[in-house]
Amino acid sequence: MAGTGLPGGGVAALAAAHPAPSVFGGSANVVAVLVLLLEFGMFRQALLRDQIRLYAAQSAAISVLAVIIAAARDVPQLYVLAALSAALKVVIVPVLMRRLLRGADGEIAGSGALGLASTVLLAIAVGAFGFFAVGTLGIAGVTLPRTALGLAMAVVLVAFVLMIVRRDVVSQAIGFFSLENGVSLAALVIAARMPLILAVAFLFDLLVAVIVFGVLIRVHHGRAESLSTAGLTRLRG
Repeated sequence: MAGTGLPGGGVAALAAAHPAPSVFGGSANVVAVLVLLLEFGMFRQALLRDQIRLYAAQSAAISVLAVIIAAARDVPQLYVLAALSAALKVVIVPVLMRRLLRGADGEIAGSGALGLASTVLLAIAVGAFGFFAVGTLGIAGVTLPRTALGLAMAVVLVAFVLMIVRRDVVSQAIGFFSLENGVSLAALVIAARMPLILAVAFLFDLLVAVIVFGVLIRVHHGRAESLSTAGLTRLRG
């Protein structure tokens, strides 16, 4: 094999050093990239209902990942978690948010504290920080897809940016819900075999958050006749 530039065992050694990703690892990486792209897509949406659709798509991707992990790693309880997650985050939460919007005047998302280009650049910088920060922690494992874990952290931080820069209650609620999606993604990557009761507890926390944000949206719109939170800055001491 002199003409190939590799010694006789070079190909085998290269394959051993860089093994092909498993079904679990490859699926986790693909879903993590998709979830992050959907998160960035929320910044560009002017209509609140479009943000809700992206959140539903994001949640559906995580539910699919739970099914893949359940099949690839023989974790039957993840089938139950995937079904509950899909029912709550893909169906119930979007339906409730759309119903709340029916009583509001218009569905235009509030303007951001920064322009769109500046907001996206800030989100890229914050997401990159989260991605590389996870890489420096030295977290490793035989089946742990470190890329997916870093992307999950990026989703969490980018969701924080969405909550901070958008000046309307619904966008801030969607940012919080998508932050929970990032946490769910990280949990599936790190601890797919955690007890089902703990996973269901995370969903219960999300349900409580939905109720709180629903009350907040109703009260704020009833008093201010708007979903914008720009006027609340005058309450600062």
